[in-house]
Amino acid sequence: MPTDISSATPASSPVPVFHAWMAPLLALVAAYIDTLGFIALFGLFTAHVTGNFVLIGAAFVHGGSGMTLKFLAFPAFIAGVLVAKWTHGFLSARGSTRVLKTLLALEALFLFSFAMTGILLRPDLDANPGYTAIATGMLGALAMGLQNGTSRLSLSSLVPTTVMTGNVTQIVIDLVDAASGNIVARERTRRFIPAVAGFVVGAVGGAVAYIGMGFMAVLPVIAVLLVLIRLADPRV
Repeated sequence: MPTDISSATPASSPVPVFHAWMAPLLALVAAYIDTLGFIALFGLFTAHVTGNFVLIGAAFVHGGSGMTLKFLAFPAFIAGVLVAKWTHGFLSARGSTRVLKTLLALEALFLFSFAMTGILLRPDLDANPGYTAIATGMLGALAMGLQNGTSRLSLSSLVPTTVMTGNVTQIVIDLVDAASGNIVARERTRRFIPAVAGFVVGAVGGAVAYIGMGFMAVLPVIAVLLVLIRLADPRV
């Protein structure tokens, strides 16, 4: 059964209902693609802009390859967020009941393009990142930018699914409060832990799957997104 975890809204507005599995499954997708991209594309973080900035900064001191790839992933990520924003705004203005389903479908489409580009161009066989790695990496970053934008626009009532630092911090704080009998903290912990667990499973799964399947390993998480499209509330 769907679980309503959104905040109260006026009676005139429909209350979004999100399935309890959506947060951990989206966290799994984000970690899976981020880990796969890091292994296959010369240390590129497709889902975390911060990680790429850190690697770029380190390269100025210690040197390193793939700086062009990491720089270009940033505008690609922004493009994904813009696609989410424009799509959300366009459909919402027309009263569409399929905003979330459309955003998830677009992410699945971009991830499929990411997979096909990786399969056909084989950037993982190059000694150094070139045009094939840039083309593949930008599609991956675009897809993850879209997921980040979707999380902010249509899933803001859910636990964050792409950045776990804040989630882990909140869990530690809530565990301390829950030990003192705080019921709200206990309930929030029950929501946050599955997302972190999904992220861990995705990170391990993305690494193992890529080693065994190459870029074909992207296809299983596209199937996960198709499940999420099925679970998505048509009102958001």
